[in-house]
Amino acid sequence: MASLSTFHLPGESGSTPKRPCALLWDESFLWGVMALHALEAAGLPFDLIRSEDIRRGDLGRYRMLFVPGGWASNKSEALGERGMEEIRRFVAGGGGYLGICGGAGLAIQGGLDLLPIRRKPTAARVPSFSGRIRLACEGHRIWQDIRTPVFHAWWPSQFRILDPSVRVLARYGGPEADAMSSDIPVAEGEAGGWPALERRYGILLDPACLRGEPAVAEGPFGGGRVVLSLLHFDTPADVSGAIVLKNLWGYLASAGSVGPHAGTPDGEGRSGPDLPQAVHELAAEIQAAVAELIDAGVKNSLWHWRNPLLLCWRRGVRGLEYATLAVMVAEIVRRLGSGGGGAGLPQALDPALLRAELTEIRRQVIPFVAKARRLLDREWRYLQGAPLSPLICDDEEIRGLRQELFARAMSHGGDFKRLIDAVDRLLYRLLR
Repeated sequence: MASLSTFHLPGESGSTPKRPCALLWDESFLWGVMALHALEAAGLPFDLIRSEDIRRGDLGRYRMLFVPGGWASNKSEALGERGMEEIRRFVAGGGGYLGICGGAGLAIQGGLDLLPIRRKPTAARVPSFSGRIRLACEGHRIWQDIRTPVFHAWWPSQFRILDPSVRVLARYGGPEADAMSSDIPVAEGEAGGWPALERRYGILLDPACLRGEPAVAEGPFGGGRVVLSLLHFDTPADVSGAIVLKNLWGYLASAGSVGPHAGTPDGEGRSGPDLPQAVHELAAEIQAAVAELIDAGVKNSLWHWRNPLLLCWRRGVRGLEYATLAVMVAEIVRRLGSGGGGAGLPQALDPALLRAELTEIRRQVIPFVAKARRLLDREWRYLQGAPLSPLICDDEEIRGLRQELFARAMSHGGDFKRLIDAVDRLLYRLLR
């Protein structure tokens, strides 16, 4: 990973300068790629780390920990109690913690217990809102230079704040016209009436229920500061989000000026051997298989791309998993280069091992795509006559395929989890 500039802080020993930020990669998947792109585009300094690094005490090298989106329960499992305690010790000792969406969920009660916040019960929140929403912001340095406080939320949880020591930095206002609740454009829901749609979907849909609810919160934990956001300031091409990220780095990482980042620009640091053509062919075959799956969903109007990283899918279909696979495979291909012998591997990577990892991913992805296409076809047919829940269905074939591909919960499981873990391991090695 590229070397980082170091920042000397008041009271910090000059002999042990600390790096600005560690980004926890584990169980972030698509959200990790989103965060990576946003931080690289903003020129913000960071290192990628994994749970095993945290367990062995590596957080002591940093001023701030950033935990991006992803299932909080999976993150806590990856960290284990030792890793969780290391994070608590780091923050209590004066470190900063930034959690976005799932990273915020990891920090509240039932997880790291950094702040006295709980999630609202599922039945009491709007679980499927996505898109741009206006904020009512309190005076704070993280909003410096923000003139129009409109940001993106992607299927957020909702906070229930239990103690006045937690400061609400922003509350939800009204959604923008291009926002959605589940697969319903907000404008259509307002025109047709939310109550009838809520009876049909069996969940709260009206974004008006979000108005006034906490969206960004801050509080102390020991000697450290914790900022939790249900807004994704790391959304692609979000200029205001990039400004807030820079302000957050100045606030939590005390990186007074932007320095070099850990992401390696294309071609930089690739001084090892050229990639064998077989590696490019394997990667292209994997990407083509996944692209065919995505195209099949587009043709059947099961989803469409909302931005370069996120699909919008019909209720009942597991669109997030398919988008995650497509985005992470595309990132691997991008990091490998376009082929033709022009790109070399970082010296730490063994071409033979890389080829073996891609071969294993291909071994898993081909049957996964075949089963997923069968499932999507069956779900499409079902949707012609009835609404579809993402978890409950009376069609035996749909139930069986879902169990194999994703297991029973909404958090990642089944064949998908085994496949995406293999993809994630390879991508992390390429990034490091």
